[in-house]
Amino acid sequence: MNDDQQPTTAAAGTAGTPFRTALLAGAVAGTTVDLSLFPLDTLKTRLQSSAGFFASGGFAGIYRGIGSAVVGSAPGAAFFFCTYESTKQFLAPRLRNLTGAGGGGTGSGTGDILTHMAAASCGEVAACAVRVPTEVVKQRAQAGQHGGSSARALRAILASSASGGLPALRRALYRGWGITVFREVPFTVIQFPLWEGMKAWRLRRRRSGGGDGGDGTRMEVSAAESALFGSAAGAVAAAATTPLDVLKTRVMLSPEKVSVAAVFGRMAREEGLRPFFAGVVPRVTWISIGGAIFLGSYQWVVNTMGMSS
Repeated sequence: MNDDQQPTTAAAGTAGTPFRTALLAGAVAGTTVDLSLFPLDTLKTRLQSSAGFFASGGFAGIYRGIGSAVVGSAPGAAFFFCTYESTKQFLAPRLRNLTGAGGGGTGSGTGDILTHMAAASCGEVAACAVRVPTEVVKQRAQAGQHGGSSARALRAILASSASGGLPALRRALYRGWGITVFREVPFTVIQFPLWEGMKAWRLRRRRSGGGDGGDGTRMEVSAAESALFGSAAGAVAAAATTPLDVLKTRVMLSPEKVSVAAVFGRMAREEGLRPFFAGVVPRVTWISIGGAIFLGSYQWVVNTMGMSS
């Protein structure tokens, strides 16, 4: 983060990343992670489908739906990080004053933790404006619906909504909005405070050992360190929120509008507890690796742009 703008929070990067840097870094991070891990995401979607893994395509055509992922990756991640960083900069001084616990500028106090949780929540809501429609199209293609093509899936949604106009189209493209937000907010509330906390811990260790930053220059964690911390934080958050992810997938793959409560009740009644953790291994694996790529590449762009500014 752009720590030289806010010396009191330099160790944690709680504030100071410019909007342009967050925009570019988020776009690069989102595109990189989605394209590199798309096959694992496809396998996870098929494992969670009510039709069953092999009926949804099995191991064949694991790049189905990649078109929608390409379209939505960069803007979705850019929306997230621009909102995340802006909210951090707005909330950080206010929550420190309110709680009286800033962690001594380390980014690990109560005010900083609350800042990261709130900023991540706001970032996810903003990102879902782009992510949900692309997820609906992508997951239908991944599950083998509409010939496994993103373009065909989108045309089918447009055709089925034509008679109802824009309200029907919005309902179709934003099916699963509630459960997606309900899944993503708890996920980021777990992941980002952990990631920020591990970065703060590393920078405290570096500072106490006489590392860089003593001459007033900006002090950052490296991209590799950010990747390691992102991987660990993502794995914990992924495991904890798998049931919410299963519900989201079932809602999005349903041929007609269905409530989350109805899906939950039917699964609990007819399938038991086990399906709520369907795909937990590929999900944790995917998000653990993805957290490394996503937050590592994000930090790399932030550090690179910081050095050139």
